[in-house]
Amino acid sequence: MDMNERLVGGVIVLDLNGKLTIEDGVQFLKDKIQSLVQQERKQLVLNLGGVPYIDSGGLGVLVAGYATITKAGGRLTLINVNKKNHDLLSITRLVTIFETFDSEPEALASYPAATVGQGDI
Repeated sequence: MDMNERLVGGVIVLDLNGKLTIEDGVQFLKDKIQSLVQQERKQLVLNLGGVPYIDSGGLGVLVAGYATITKAGGRLTLINVNKKNHDLLSITRLVTIFETFDSEPEALASYPAATVGQGDI
């Protein structure tokens, strides 16, 4: 699992590449989300365009990350979720929890203007 962090306005975009599985990077993503929250960086977009597969461990980290961000008063959204992963979110009913968007501009536009600029690097 590779991860690239970008700041767009006041929103952190994490571009994920590789499988999101117990063996491949779930702990890395969990640690990253915890670190961002500790830094008061709680507006997060996860770009799953480069994630071909998510297993139960990956789902668990997504849910835990969502809970961590939400509890801290932030927001986590998903973009570029492929059909296979979207079907997985649907089957597990997690699609009712996660806000998903087809594109980065669409997701970023959904963040309140008040959050843009907060926590800029």
